[in-house]
Amino acid sequence: MEQRVRVHRVGLNGREIRVVRSAPGPDATGLALRDDGHWLSMYADREGADRLAALWALAARSPRSLVHLPLRGDPAPHDGAGDGEPVALDLVLLHHSLQFPTSSWKEVRARLGAGTPRTASLPDDDLPDRDAVDHERRHHRTYRDHLGFDIAAHTLFVVGSSTAFREEGSALRNFADRAAAHRRRYPAAAHFCVELSPGPRGRGRTRRHVPGSLHIEYRDAW
Repeated sequence: MEQRVRVHRVGLNGREIRVVRSAPGPDATGLALRDDGHWLSMYADREGADRLAALWALAARSPRSLVHLPLRGDPAPHDGAGDGEPVALDLVLLHHSLQFPTSSWKEVRARLGAGTPRTASLPDDDLPDRDAVDHERRHHRTYRDHLGFDIAAHTLFVVGSSTAFREEGSALRNFADRAAAHRRRYPAAAHFCVELSPGPRGRGRTRRHVPGSLHIEYRDAW
């Protein structure tokens, strides 16, 4: 997997913050993220699903970096529909050991600048197959490699260990690998999706009033 990124370094309160920002080019399509109030809704086409899985794998390999997907300006399938007004969000993936204060993100984002273009090369199998993950151990009381969600400055932060990103990323890899074929094989199916939740079990909303579920739906186009 190869992904075009830009690397930024921002000084903040005496420390350097390294941000790896997705830079797929002007013709990139197929990712959108919304806070719908009750849950977080993400939409991905085939290229978008592959990009999300690759950057998720990069987050697992980059414990000293914030991996940023600027998505707020991208349209979503249901924009302008229904009674509510979903809130457009960016996405940031980061290792919990950084202890990054999400309240500082607005200042960091405003100071990113042009950055340095790079190409991130990752093995195609960097995220494990779902069958290779012991899903049952996640229910043990001693298991600590869960993801956490937070929202600040119109950005969803997904926080976790390298193990959490890899193990939860197995579902993303399965989603990216199977989505397009599933739609061709079952054209009448309502949709194909994957759902990620923070903590040891899904909740309606977290203690900081962040929706407790990230629902990622495959769309051929919108």
